[in-house]
Amino acid sequence: MINQEQPFKGSDDGPPKVLIVDDKPSNIQIVHHIIKDQYQVLMATSGKRAIEICLEMLPDLVLMDVIMPELSGLDTCKLMKQHPELVNIPVIFITGLQGQHDENACWDAGGVDFISKPFNATTLKNRIKAQVTLKRQSDLLRRLAFLDGLTGVKNRHFFDQYLETQLMLARRQSQAICVLMVDIDYFKQYNDSFGHQMGDEALRSVAQALGESCRRPADLVARYGGEEFVVVLPNTPKNGVERVIERIQGAIAELDIHHPASATGILTVSMGGMIWLADYQSTEALLGEADKLLYRAKSLGRNRACIDANIP
Repeated sequence: MINQEQPFKGSDDGPPKVLIVDDKPSNIQIVHHIIKDQYQVLMATSGKRAIEICLEMLPDLVLMDVIMPELSGLDTCKLMKQHPELVNIPVIFITGLQGQHDENACWDAGGVDFISKPFNATTLKNRIKAQVTLKRQSDLLRRLAFLDGLTGVKNRHFFDQYLETQLMLARRQSQAICVLMVDIDYFKQYNDSFGHQMGDEALRSVAQALGESCRRPADLVARYGGEEFVVVLPNTPKNGVERVIERIQGAIAELDIHHPASATGILTVSMGGMIWLADYQSTEALLGEADKLLYRAKSLGRNRACIDANIP
Protein backbone atom coordinates (compact mmCIF):
# COMPACT_ATOMS: atom_id res chain seq x y z
CA MET A 1 0.00 0.00 0.00
CA ILE A 2 1.41 3.36 -1.05
CA ASN A 3 1.44 5.96 1.74
CA GLN A 4 0.74 9.26 0.03
CA GLU A 5 1.18 12.42 2.07
CA GLN A 6 -2.15 14.25 2.29
CA PRO A 7 -2.58 18.02 2.22
CA PHE A 8 -2.65 19.57 5.67
CA LYS A 9 -6.19 20.32 6.88
CA GLY A 10 -6.65 23.21 9.27
CA SER A 11 -9.63 24.78 11.00
CA ASP A 12 -10.32 27.06 8.03
CA ASP A 13 -11.53 26.04 4.59
CA GLY A 14 -8.80 25.07 2.13
CA PRO A 15 -5.12 24.40 2.71
CA PRO A 16 -3.16 26.85 4.85
CA LYS A 17 -1.37 29.69 3.06
CA VAL A 18 2.42 29.83 3.35
CA LEU A 19 4.34 32.85 2.07
CA ILE A 20 7.96 32.26 0.98
CA VAL A 21 10.11 35.41 1.03
CA ASP A 22 13.57 35.31 -0.58
CA ASP A 23 15.32 37.68 -2.96
CA LYS A 24 16.57 34.67 -4.97
CA PRO A 25 13.75 33.04 -6.99
CA SER A 26 15.73 29.78 -7.18
CA ASN A 27 15.53 29.45 -3.37
CA ILE A 28 11.80 30.08 -3.48
CA GLN A 29 11.37 27.33 -6.05
CA ILE A 30 13.24 24.81 -3.86
CA VAL A 31 10.92 25.39 -0.91
CA HIS A 32 7.88 25.55 -3.18
CA HIS A 33 8.71 22.11 -4.58
CA ILE A 34 8.88 20.66 -1.05
CA ILE A 35 5.58 22.05 0.31
CA LYS A 36 3.40 22.68 -2.77
CA ASP A 37 1.29 19.53 -2.29
CA GLN A 38 0.26 20.45 1.26
CA TYR A 39 -0.08 24.23 1.25
CA GLN A 40 -1.23 27.15 -0.84
CA VAL A 41 2.11 28.77 -1.60
CA LEU A 42 2.57 32.53 -1.97
CA MET A 43 5.85 34.10 -3.07
CA ALA A 44 7.67 37.42 -2.63
CA THR A 45 11.19 38.49 -3.57
CA SER A 46 11.37 41.54 -1.28
CA GLY A 47 10.35 42.57 2.18
CA LYS A 48 8.14 45.35 0.83
CA ARG A 49 6.25 42.95 -1.42
CA ALA A 50 5.95 40.48 1.46
CA ILE A 51 4.15 43.09 3.57
CA GLU A 52 1.77 43.85 0.70
CA ILE A 53 0.95 40.16 0.21
CA CYS A 54 0.45 39.67 3.95
CA LEU A 55 -2.05 42.53 4.10
CA GLU A 56 -3.90 41.21 1.06
CA MET A 57 -3.84 37.46 1.72
CA LEU A 58 -3.19 37.08 5.49
CA PRO A 59 -1.06 33.92 5.21
CA ASP A 60 -0.93 31.36 8.02
CA LEU A 61 2.87 31.35 8.03
CA VAL A 62 5.82 33.23 6.51
CA LEU A 63 9.13 31.59 5.61
CA MET A 64 11.56 34.49 5.58
CA ASP A 65 15.11 34.85 4.30
CA VAL A 66 17.21 37.07 6.56
CA ILE A 67 19.56 38.80 4.15
CA MET A 68 17.72 40.74 1.45
CA PRO A 69 18.45 44.10 -0.21
CA GLU A 70 16.63 47.28 0.82
CA LEU A 71 14.50 45.69 3.56
CA SER A 72 16.03 42.75 5.39
CA GLY A 73 14.03 39.79 6.65
CA LEU A 74 14.59 40.95 10.22
CA ASP A 75 13.25 44.42 9.50
CA THR A 76 10.32 42.99 7.55
CA CYS A 77 9.40 40.80 10.51
CA LYS A 78 9.65 43.76 12.89
CA LEU A 79 7.26 45.74 10.68
CA MET A 80 4.82 42.84 10.68
CA LYS A 81 4.84 42.67 14.47
CA GLN A 82 4.01 46.38 14.63
CA HIS A 83 0.94 46.02 12.39
CA PRO A 84 -2.31 45.03 14.16
CA GLU A 85 -3.46 42.84 11.25
CA LEU A 86 -0.14 41.01 10.84
CA VAL A 87 1.13 40.66 14.39
CA ASN A 88 -0.21 37.12 14.82
CA ILE A 89 1.29 35.70 11.61
CA PRO A 90 4.23 33.46 12.62
CA VAL A 91 7.59 33.89 10.86
CA ILE A 92 10.17 31.14 10.42
CA PHE A 93 13.55 32.45 9.33
CA ILE A 94 15.48 30.41 6.77
CA THR A 95 19.07 31.55 6.32
CA GLY A 96 22.66 30.53 5.78
CA LEU A 97 23.75 32.51 8.84
CA GLN A 98 24.57 30.15 11.69
CA GLY A 99 26.18 32.25 14.43
CA GLN A 100 24.59 32.57 17.87
CA HIS A 101 24.33 36.34 17.42
CA ASP A 102 22.46 35.87 14.13
CA GLU A 103 20.10 33.36 15.70
CA ASN A 104 19.39 35.70 18.62
CA ALA A 105 18.63 38.49 16.15
CA CYS A 106 15.90 36.33 14.59
CA TRP A 107 14.25 35.75 17.97
CA ASP A 108 14.53 39.43 18.83
CA ALA A 109 12.85 40.38 15.54
CA GLY A 110 9.82 38.28 16.46
CA GLY A 111 10.50 34.99 14.68
CA VAL A 112 9.00 31.77 16.03
CA ASP A 113 11.66 29.43 14.59
CA PHE A 114 15.02 29.42 12.86
CA ILE A 115 16.17 26.97 10.16
CA SER A 116 19.72 27.01 8.79
CA LYS A 117 20.60 26.35 5.18
CA PRO A 118 21.08 23.74 3.85
CA PHE A 119 18.01 22.24 5.50
CA ASN A 120 16.46 18.80 5.62
CA ALA A 121 13.16 18.71 3.69
CA THR A 122 11.43 16.55 6.32
CA THR A 123 12.54 18.87 9.10
CA LEU A 124 11.25 21.87 7.15
CA LYS A 125 7.83 20.25 6.59
CA ASN A 126 7.50 19.26 10.26
CA ARG A 127 8.47 22.73 11.49
CA ILE A 128 5.93 24.30 9.13
CA LYS A 129 3.20 21.87 10.19
CA ALA A 130 3.83 22.57 13.87
CA GLN A 131 3.62 26.35 13.46
CA VAL A 132 0.57 26.25 11.17
CA THR A 133 -1.24 24.00 13.66
CA LEU A 134 -0.47 26.41 16.50
CA LYS A 135 -1.54 29.38 14.38
CA ARG A 136 -4.91 27.89 13.48
CA GLN A 137 -5.58 26.78 17.04
CA SER A 138 -4.78 30.31 18.25
CA ASP A 139 -7.02 31.81 15.57
CA LEU A 140 -9.89 29.57 16.68
CA LEU A 141 -9.44 30.53 20.33
CA ARG A 142 -9.33 34.22 19.43
CA ARG A 143 -12.51 33.90 17.38
CA LEU A 144 -14.31 32.17 20.23
CA ALA A 145 -13.05 34.72 22.75
CA PHE A 146 -14.35 37.57 20.60
CA LEU A 147 -17.83 36.15 19.92
CA ASP A 148 -20.99 37.07 21.80
CA GLY A 149 -22.22 33.77 23.19
CA LEU A 150 -25.92 34.50 22.65
CA THR A 151 -26.05 36.07 19.19
CA GLY A 152 -22.91 34.76 17.49
CA VAL A 153 -21.74 38.20 16.34
CA LYS A 154 -18.58 39.83 17.66
CA ASN A 155 -18.62 41.00 21.28
CA ARG A 156 -17.90 44.39 22.85
CA HIS A 157 -14.26 43.54 23.53
CA PHE A 158 -13.56 42.76 19.89
CA PHE A 159 -15.48 45.84 18.77
CA ASP A 160 -13.37 48.12 20.98
CA GLN A 161 -10.14 46.79 19.46
CA TYR A 162 -11.50 46.76 15.91
CA LEU A 163 -12.75 50.35 16.02
CA GLU A 164 -9.40 51.55 17.35
CA THR A 165 -7.61 49.79 14.48
CA GLN A 166 -10.02 51.09 11.85
CA LEU A 167 -9.75 54.66 13.15
CA MET A 168 -5.97 54.42 12.88
CA LEU A 169 -6.23 53.20 9.28
CA ALA A 170 -8.81 55.87 8.44
CA ARG A 171 -6.50 58.60 9.75
CA ARG A 172 -3.56 57.23 7.78
CA GLN A 173 -5.53 56.93 4.54
CA SER A 174 -7.72 60.04 5.02
CA GLN A 175 -10.88 57.97 4.63
CA ALA A 176 -14.31 58.32 6.20
CA ILE A 177 -15.52 55.82 8.77
CA CYS A 178 -19.05 55.32 10.05
CA VAL A 179 -20.23 53.96 13.40
CA LEU A 180 -23.90 52.97 13.48
CA MET A 181 -25.62 52.33 16.80
CA VAL A 182 -28.66 50.02 16.53
CA ASP A 183 -31.19 49.59 19.33
CA ILE A 184 -34.26 47.32 19.37
CA ASP A 185 -37.33 49.43 20.06
CA TYR A 186 -39.28 48.71 23.27
CA PHE A 187 -37.29 45.55 23.93
CA LYS A 188 -38.09 45.52 27.66
CA GLN A 189 -41.78 45.43 26.85
CA TYR A 190 -41.12 42.60 24.39
CA ASN A 191 -39.41 40.58 27.13
CA ASP A 192 -42.23 41.37 29.55
CA SER A 193 -44.82 40.15 27.03
CA PHE A 194 -43.13 37.01 25.72
CA GLY A 195 -40.41 36.11 28.22
CA HIS A 196 -36.63 36.11 28.07
CA GLN A 197 -36.39 32.97 25.95
CA MET A 198 -38.34 34.63 23.13
CA GLY A 199 -36.32 37.78 23.77
CA ASP A 200 -33.12 35.82 23.19
CA GLU A 201 -34.53 34.44 19.95
CA ALA A 202 -35.36 37.98 18.83
CA LEU A 203 -31.82 39.13 19.62
CA ARG A 204 -30.37 36.30 17.55
CA SER A 205 -32.68 37.07 14.64
CA VAL A 206 -31.78 40.78 14.68
CA ALA A 207 -28.07 39.96 14.86
CA GLN A 208 -28.39 37.70 11.82
CA ALA A 209 -30.33 40.35 9.90
CA LEU A 210 -27.63 42.94 10.67
CA GLY A 211 -24.88 40.59 9.55
CA GLU A 212 -26.64 39.85 6.26
CA SER A 213 -27.09 43.59 5.65
CA CYS A 214 -23.38 44.41 6.04
CA ARG A 215 -21.77 42.66 3.10
CA ARG A 216 -18.17 43.85 2.80
CA PRO A 217 -15.38 41.91 4.55
CA ALA A 218 -14.32 44.97 6.57
CA ASP A 219 -17.85 45.74 7.81
CA LEU A 220 -18.38 44.70 11.42
CA VAL A 221 -21.48 43.88 13.45
CA ALA A 222 -21.05 43.51 17.22
CA ARG A 223 -23.29 43.29 20.23
CA TYR A 224 -22.72 46.44 22.25
CA GLY A 225 -24.79 45.42 25.27
CA GLY A 226 -28.32 44.31 26.09
CA GLU A 227 -30.53 44.96 23.08
CA GLU A 228 -28.03 47.32 21.46
CA PHE A 229 -25.75 46.50 18.52
CA VAL A 230 -23.05 48.49 16.78
CA VAL A 231 -22.00 48.47 13.13
CA VAL A 232 -18.64 49.71 11.81
CA LEU A 233 -18.50 50.71 8.14
CA PRO A 234 -14.94 51.66 7.11
CA ASN A 235 -14.36 53.86 4.06
CA THR A 236 -18.08 54.38 3.48
CA PRO A 237 -19.57 57.64 2.11
CA LYS A 238 -22.97 58.91 3.22
CA ASN A 239 -24.88 57.32 0.34
CA GLY A 240 -23.26 53.99 1.14
CA VAL A 241 -24.29 54.28 4.78
CA GLU A 242 -27.84 55.09 3.69
CA ARG A 243 -27.92 51.92 1.55
CA VAL A 244 -26.81 49.82 4.52
CA ILE A 245 -29.50 51.41 6.69
CA GLU A 246 -32.15 50.63 4.06
CA ARG A 247 -31.00 47.00 3.94
CA ILE A 248 -31.12 46.76 7.73
CA GLN A 249 -34.62 48.24 7.90
CA GLY A 250 -35.81 45.89 5.19
CA ALA A 251 -34.22 42.83 6.80
CA ILE A 252 -35.73 43.64 10.21
CA ALA A 253 -39.17 44.16 8.65
CA GLU A 254 -38.89 40.81 6.86
CA LEU A 255 -38.38 39.09 10.23
CA ASP A 256 -42.00 40.03 10.94
CA ILE A 257 -41.60 39.49 14.69
CA HIS A 258 -44.90 40.26 16.44
CA HIS A 259 -44.49 43.06 19.01
CA PRO A 260 -47.73 44.50 20.48
CA ALA A 261 -45.95 47.43 22.16
CA SER A 262 -44.66 48.68 18.80
CA ALA A 263 -46.62 51.23 16.80
CA THR A 264 -46.18 49.03 13.72
CA GLY A 265 -47.17 45.82 15.49
CA ILE A 266 -43.83 44.22 14.68
CA LEU A 267 -40.33 44.48 16.11
CA THR A 268 -38.34 47.48 14.79
CA VAL A 269 -35.01 49.17 15.47
CA SER A 270 -33.77 52.73 15.86
CA MET A 271 -30.36 53.76 14.52
CA GLY A 272 -27.89 56.58 14.97
CA GLY A 273 -24.91 56.86 12.64
CA MET A 274 -21.90 59.17 12.65
CA ILE A 275 -19.67 59.45 9.59
CA TRP A 276 -16.33 60.93 10.54
CA LEU A 277 -13.48 62.12 8.35
CA ALA A 278 -11.98 65.34 9.68
CA ASP A 279 -10.57 66.04 13.15
CA TYR A 280 -10.36 62.47 14.40
CA GLN A 281 -10.22 62.57 18.17
CA SER A 282 -10.96 59.23 19.81
CA THR A 283 -13.22 56.20 19.67
CA GLU A 284 -15.13 57.62 22.63
CA ALA A 285 -15.88 60.84 20.75
CA LEU A 286 -17.11 58.98 17.68
CA LEU A 287 -19.27 56.66 19.77
CA GLY A 288 -20.63 59.60 21.72
CA GLU A 289 -21.80 61.33 18.54
CA ALA A 290 -23.41 58.13 17.23
CA ASP A 291 -25.16 57.63 20.56
CA LYS A 292 -26.57 61.19 20.46
CA LEU A 293 -27.98 60.48 17.00
CA LEU A 294 -29.53 57.23 18.25
CA TYR A 295 -31.22 59.16 21.06
CA ARG A 296 -32.53 61.64 18.48
CA ALA A 297 -34.00 58.78 16.41
CA LYS A 298 -35.78 57.48 19.51
CA SER A 299 -37.07 60.91 20.48
CA LEU A 300 -38.51 61.36 16.97
CA GLY A 301 -40.68 58.27 17.34
CA ARG A 302 -38.31 55.29 16.88
CA ASN A 303 -38.23 52.90 13.91
CA ARG A 304 -35.97 55.31 12.06
CA ALA A 305 -32.34 56.31 11.55
CA CYS A 306 -30.58 59.61 12.14
CA ILE A 307 -27.16 60.10 10.59
CA ASP A 308 -24.70 62.97 10.47
CA ALA A 309 -21.28 63.55 9.00
CA ASN A 310 -18.18 65.44 10.12
CA ILE A 311 -16.79 65.96 6.62
CA PRO A 312 -15.29 69.28 5.50
